[in-house]
Amino acid sequence: MEQIEIFEIPSPCKGICQVNNRGYCKGCYRSREERFAWNTLTDQQKRKVIALCQQRYKRYLASKKQQSDEYSSSQTPFEF
Repeated sequence: MEQIEIFEIPSPCKGICQVNNRGYCKGCYRSREERFAWNTLTDQQKRKVIALCQQRYKRYLASKKQQSDEYSSSQTPFEF
C-alpha cells in the first residue's frame, strides 16, 4: 500500500533567483525549466527535482573544496 501525501511539497526557492554559468539557480539549483514548470509537476516529479538539486549542490561544494585545496597546495610556505 502506498503512503498518501498529505502536505504539499514546497518550492525549494531561496529567493536568490540568479543563475550560474551552467544555467542553474544559485539559490535552489533548479534549471530554468524546473523553476518554470514547478507548479505543474506531480509530487513525484517535484521529489525528483529536489533530489537533483541536492546532487547539484553537493557537486558545487566538492568543486569549491577542490579549488580551495588546489589553492592551498600551490602556495609556498613562508621560510624564516
